[in-house]
Amino acid sequence: MSFRRTALAALLALPICASLVSTLAQESQTDAPIKVQTTLVSVPVIVSDREGRYISGLKAGDFKLYQDRAEQTISVFDAVEEPLNVALLIDTSRSTQAVLDDIKNAGVKFLKELRPQDRAMIVSLDYDVHVLSQLTSDRKTLEKAVKSARTGEEFGTVLRDAIAEVIDRSFKRVDGRKAIIVLTDGKDAGSRITEQALLDDAAESGAMIYTVFFETQFMRRGWIDATSFPRRRVWGRDRLPPPRPRNEQRRQRVEMKNEQAISFLERLADVSAGRYYNGEASDLKKTFNLIAEELRHQYRLGFYPDNHKIDGNRHTLRVEVTAPDAVVRARRSYQAASLSNGS
Repeated sequence: MSFRRTALAALLALPICASLVSTLAQESQTDAPIKVQTTLVSVPVIVSDREGRYISGLKAGDFKLYQDRAEQTISVFDAVEEPLNVALLIDTSRSTQAVLDDIKNAGVKFLKELRPQDRAMIVSLDYDVHVLSQLTSDRKTLEKAVKSARTGEEFGTVLRDAIAEVIDRSFKRVDGRKAIIVLTDGKDAGSRITEQALLDDAAESGAMIYTVFFETQFMRRGWIDATSFPRRRVWGRDRLPPPRPRNEQRRQRVEMKNEQAISFLERLADVSAGRYYNGEASDLKKTFNLIAEELRHQYRLGFYPDNHKIDGNRHTLRVEVTAPDAVVRARRSYQAASLSNGS
């Protein structure tokens, strides 16, 4: 009797097990396409008029989103005002020593534009990256952190590494509106990440990067042109004092580095849909107010790329709006996941 009962139980269990295996097999077959379809591409967008004023009130139907010139279905649309998460990067390298007070004052001015619900973190950079304050909404803590920034003890400016660290570590798991404000002379010396690699990371980060350039120049205030000296008589002939070719060559090199720094900062802002500003602007407070306002009111679009576009390659993006005379700033490309690595 015992044997019969055991055999009967085994027979009754067989169809249940088969059904379970079949169900599991079907689920495993449907997992792959579902996983692919959840690869959402997020596109932050700023829309302004020709005067730079933010245009609000647009709906999803006012936007068109293109990938490689092919129009995409906008699956996610967000225009709700959200708190900000901001990383304020302060360049404290030796090259900025003469303008560090200006940079710190600019940092304090920007903090005053934040609202109580916004959070910020303070990072200084020189030969290394120094987190002076983690993300917090405590204004006193943030202002104290800015004021504590000091010129680096050693030579070096790991500007690219500092931005990459904020993107890859501090902001990796932060949701919502993210921005990086960089106050710098733009000259890198010692970073491990390459310029192109950082630009690619910035384009993928979802954080809008605003770069504010502070000019640093050799003998900027004390430079004297040799032609300003009075003529004097030497060996019976009027002659100027001998030129100083080394100083002239050095001045030209510094000017070239400034131009290269500006070019990099402009491209960094551009790929992230941020903006580039000059730190010598007459009204930085107004500049920071504009930055804070457009960050709070940015539009965010999202779409699911076609399966055949999930190929590991970089694809172009373009956003258009129906509003007349509108100026659109948005992410211009994205790096697609690859089916071969399961992402």
